[in-house]
Amino acid sequence: MFKVFTQLFSKNNKDIRKKIYFTLFCLGVFCLGTTITIPWASVVYENLGFLEIFNLMSGGGLRNFSIFGLGVSPYITASIITQLLETDIFPYFKELKDQGYVGRQKINKITRYLGIIIGFLQAYVLCVFYLKGADVFTMLKTALVMTAGTAFCLWMGDQITNKGIGNGQSMLIMAGIIQSMPGVFTGAYEGLVTASTSWTGWLFFAMFVLIYILIIVGIIWVQLAERRIPIQYANRTNSAYGAQQSYLPIKINSAGVMPVIFASVITTIPATIVGVIGNEKAINFVNNYIVNTSTTGFILYILLIFLFGYVYTFYIAMNPDEMSKNVNERGGYIPGVRPGEDTSKYIGNSLGKLTVVGSIFLIILAALPVLISKFTDLPASVSIGGTGILIVVGVAIETYKQLESGLISRSYTARRKRLR
Repeated sequence: MFKVFTQLFSKNNKDIRKKIYFTLFCLGVFCLGTTITIPWASVVYENLGFLEIFNLMSGGGLRNFSIFGLGVSPYITASIITQLLETDIFPYFKELKDQGYVGRQKINKITRYLGIIIGFLQAYVLCVFYLKGADVFTMLKTALVMTAGTAFCLWMGDQITNKGIGNGQSMLIMAGIIQSMPGVFTGAYEGLVTASTSWTGWLFFAMFVLIYILIIVGIIWVQLAERRIPIQYANRTNSAYGAQQSYLPIKINSAGVMPVIFASVITTIPATIVGVIGNEKAINFVNNYIVNTSTTGFILYILLIFLFGYVYTFYIAMNPDEMSKNVNERGGYIPGVRPGEDTSKYIGNSLGKLTVVGSIFLIILAALPVLISKFTDLPASVSIGGTGILIVVGVAIETYKQLESGLISRSYTARRKRLR
């Protein structure tokens, strides 16, 4: 890792440093935009319900109706929808997926337009729910400004992808989450040290920081861990390729944070609906039995994460039938396993075992903030674990790998030129 950072400051990698500076500039613009509140919609509200995770991704800008209040969350929603449509629901999207690069470009274009439409709908619904008393013109004007902010964020993400270090949309999400992290530690300091009159406050705060670091280390380990299924190709031998074995890598957590997002939406939508309706009996029922801070709601939350972990992994992220088909089409096979249905079952069995471990890992991450808020007196902004850290670590690892591969490729090319 230190070797990579050392290479970044060499004279031969000046263009990579420019890409890093450009990326940091774009992230700074994004963070600044999340603090600029729309003047005629200046309002701060406390309970966002199922939109809390999108507020986290937008750097807290959604809570105060900033111009970047929605961030790239509408694009994420649109991406989820298009991924679901690619699973044989609509033949048109399935055909585009099978077309390769050209089809992927068309799907990305559709996703962007769909994201803008969803952004406007989300912004207008927010205005209706939270700008009570405002006229229709003010609501439309606010929704248009927030939609324009989303469009600008998408454009800026493309610039980071093309002119920066890549992963534009993911980098913006990571920046939004990192921007909200200082509030976690300041809240923990105030709740543990400032509120305490003895040295135990410092001890608990040190334990808080240590647990936070251990969770980050654990996330890194899980994100990098993978099961490698050996693949043998009929038209090549190991000796012909320097005895290098081909593998089919399967991550422990192939679904990422999507199961937690789905579970959060389902468990908190009822609370948002009854809050708008204002029925006292319905509000009490939801708070006592459905919200994830209640006992039954917490159990439901965990079960949904486990269920969506399987559904998303097997039907969207890593379909065993498609993986088996791709291996067979390339002339490959798993040693000791027959091609076709047996290969699909073998991959599915391995994927199922890993999904159990990955889902338990997601459950622990998602449960920690709920348990801490329930059994401690720390502010609501203080949490350990959660999907935010998982997103930040995942994007950071992916970005590091891209920088590392780029530097290795550049070093190899320069070495070949010298040898000539």
